[in-house]
Amino acid sequence: MGLDKIIDADVKCLQWVYQYTQNKSCRRIIWLSKTGDGYLYLLIGLLLWQFEPEHGPLFLATALMAYALEIPVYLILKHAFKRRRPAQFVPNFSAHIQPSDKFSLPSGHTAAAFLMAFILSSFYPSIAPVAYVWASGIGISRVMLGVHYPTDVILGALLGSSIGMFMTWMDYAL
Repeated sequence: MGLDKIIDADVKCLQWVYQYTQNKSCRRIIWLSKTGDGYLYLLIGLLLWQFEPEHGPLFLATALMAYALEIPVYLILKHAFKRRRPAQFVPNFSAHIQPSDKFSLPSGHTAAAFLMAFILSSFYPSIAPVAYVWASGIGISRVMLGVHYPTDVILGALLGSSIGMFMTWMDYAL
């Protein structure tokens, strides 16, 4: 499958998902997407550090180091790919929200959400289903809001999960 066919399938999938939000209030979808802005991750880390003495401090340290790695890698990839957002590429298309930057690949919200889901699941396996459903919801919300293509979200999920895997491996290796 050539790159043009992948891009075409990506745009068609975006339009198919996006059609369900056209001319509708997206308040709940926007709220879900905003849970991926980063503030919640810091709050989770600080609450665990403060109130869960067995794993909380290591969780917070792992998460801080993981995001210290994830953010620069994400930015490097964004500027290397320079993929235009759907509203800049797809004719007669407008997003429900204003994106924070001009490039779409990978989805930073999705990368951060899957990174948090991976680390949470590593430290607290019983909440893995909730963490991954939430992270997936953030990724889907980004497509529904029209600021990302499906492949942006998939690559964001792979980026976040890969960095989470690396960081938790580092914790166990030390």
